[in-house]
Amino acid sequence: MAKVDVAERVTEIVAEIGAPLGIGLVDLEYKREGRDMVLRIFLEKEGGITLDDCADVSRQLSDILDVEDFMPERYDLEVSSPGICRPLKKVADYERFAGHLVKVKTFEMLADDAGNKRKTFTGKLLGVADGVISIDLTEGQHASIPLDKVAKANLEFEF
Repeated sequence: MAKVDVAERVTEIVAEIGAPLGIGLVDLEYKREGRDMVLRIFLEKEGGITLDDCADVSRQLSDILDVEDFMPERYDLEVSSPGICRPLKKVADYERFAGHLVKVKTFEMLADDAGNKRKTFTGKLLGVADGVISIDLTEGQHASIPLDKVAKANLEFEF
């Protein structure tokens, strides 16, 4: 039996399950926690993901994973929404959430337009163009951050 890339195959399956339901995959984690592996699926849907949506995808995904049996070891399956501080993973996420408060962490120190070097940038996301995200920082400066320098980006809860 050929080795299957777990994340890639699960992404394909979730897309097949979610498309007719209007559900999309936000993120997927497949990692070891303790003795077992955990497969975490984060879903989104226009108008918000419900518990029933998560349960439906979980049941269907579990059935398919049982039949295909390509997971190399025991795992726990968790299906949920990404929450209010959802991660920004794709270029489309940066476009969709322009105007929202974000926190971006970079792999290395980068300078804002005032020359202040940092690895964490918080502010209003203006958008993305040519592989660079643009943020008006909460301190008043502006930052342009290449996507390939982003270690992690999330929406921030606005009070």
